[in-house]
Amino acid sequence: MNRKKKINQTLKAKAKKANAKLHAANKSPYIAKAERAQLAQAQLVIAPTADLADSALSDSGAVHSPAL
Repeated sequence: MNRKKKINQTLKAKAKKANAKLHAANKSPYIAKAERAQLAQAQLVIAPTADLADSALSDSGAVHSPAL
């Protein structure tokens, strides 16, 4: 009985490890605090310039007079 239990325990452990390797990609990679700050700063620099470009396009195209 003890030998069967040990074999089953070993096989279950191997199956569990194999299953864990298959699902390891679901976890997002770690991003260091310094990199997160740098990315946030880059987003702040990009966002205002994009907003200015969008507002310039909407201002120039906002005047539409209906054709009578």
